[in-house]
Amino acid sequence: MTPLEKIQSMKMPFAELKGVTFTEAGPDRVVAKMLVRPDLCTLRNTIHGGAVMAFADSVGAAATVINLPEDAKGTTTLESKTNFIGGAKEGTTVTATATPVHRGRRTQVWQTRLETEDGKLVAVVTQTQLVL
Repeated sequence: MTPLEKIQSMKMPFAELKGVTFTEAGPDRVVAKMLVRPDLCTLRNTIHGGAVMAFADSVGAAATVINLPEDAKGTTTLESKTNFIGGAKEGTTVTATATPVHRGRRTQVWQTRLETEDGKLVAVVTQTQLVL
């Protein structure tokens, strides 16, 4: 099973609720897309910060799962920091690309860049995942 097939076979209810679609996955890069729907927006039809953070969290967690040591039982987010750079309007597709900063036995750190279809940076999220 490829890393992308592994992610696509995982049950991730919250990611599914948000409409997250994983499009690429490997040990050094995981990519997903999410349509900015009205229910993911705040005022002025712009993506809500919580939707941005939750999207990045799902992608970073999936990246961790495909990089877990064989004896690991899973992962959970230990810490997350978001730098909001710009917005994304309703109807826009946002792409999240997670790359590793650190992959250790007890923790992994991932940085996820979220961009609009035209390459505009929406946010940079750095999260630490605990290896269970």
